[in-house]
Amino acid sequence: MGEDHVFLRACRRESTEYTPVWLMRHAGRYMEEYRDIRRKVTFLGLCKSPDLAAEVTLLPVQKLGVDAAIIFGDILLPLEGMGIHLEFAEGRGPLIRNPIREGEDIERLRLIEPEEDVPFLLKAIEIVRRELEGRVPLIGFAGAPFTLASYLIEGGRSNDYSKTKGLMLGFPSWWHRLMEKLAEGTIRYLRAQVNRGAQALQLFDTWVGCLNPGDYEAHVLPYSRRVIQEVGEQVPLIHFSVGTSGFLHLIKKAGGDVIGIDWHMDLGRTWECLGYDVGIQGNLDPSVLLASRQVIEVHVQRVLESAGNCPGHIFNLGHGVLPETPVENVIFMVETVHRLSRR
Repeated sequence: MGEDHVFLRACRRESTEYTPVWLMRHAGRYMEEYRDIRRKVTFLGLCKSPDLAAEVTLLPVQKLGVDAAIIFGDILLPLEGMGIHLEFAEGRGPLIRNPIREGEDIERLRLIEPEEDVPFLLKAIEIVRRELEGRVPLIGFAGAPFTLASYLIEGGRSNDYSKTKGLMLGFPSWWHRLMEKLAEGTIRYLRAQVNRGAQALQLFDTWVGCLNPGDYEAHVLPYSRRVIQEVGEQVPLIHFSVGTSGFLHLIKKAGGDVIGIDWHMDLGRTWECLGYDVGIQGNLDPSVLLASRQVIEVHVQRVLESAGNCPGHIFNLGHGVLPETPVENVIFMVETVHRLSRR
């Protein structure tokens, strides 16, 4: 499998014989095999075991028939190498015990050295590439600087991101210093993944939708753009965000070969507004996979029709697979995308 794989061709907006499909969070709690592994090891333990992380990465390829694998991990893994105390609490998600509160905290952050700080992830990439034997491409990924900053400042997830916005607007010199460090660290992290075998990348800006367009353009866009410009020439890059329908043109301005969109917007109209000089990824509502096969097929058809057979569409959910999703519905969805889009 070389550069002519259907997924990589779609990233380059080339004509494909069918629409490629993969799913965010497509290796996770909805799979019995994943739950079996998690009973034996913590989430961080799983991320830091190259053999187990590789096994989980390969599950969706073997079980679902997707057109790309994404290395198993978490967007926060690089933060430990920066001196952050990271925990994953069952039912609560990630917790940061030493969050950023002032300028001194930012100055103490060190830049990661991927070979030293995330060797487990890089080893897992090597294993997966070897095990895939050319079947599908492997996607590497990272959190975008803003989303990483929000976790660092809030200490975990947040409903309003008030601490993050407060630092960004109230202490701009601190903010820009933090974003400079996070951008540089993300560049190093993604380059290391490509060097070990990642054939495409996805930059997750999951929480940036909490901002207004002006603040995004002034305080975030330059750093996302720097990351994308530095690593996007090596392999195709997908730029994904949630809740950004009001400033998706700025997300495009930040860069990316493919723009990933959530399910709150019509894919066809969004693509037309963005322009066909970028690919588009999405955008089935994850909740559809909780419904009947008939409903799933109707919604898959709707997304495909919205894309209008334009080259550059990668089918995906608008966010991750929900934990309560029946795995047989995911398999059916993948088969349906392939069947209905084949031409």
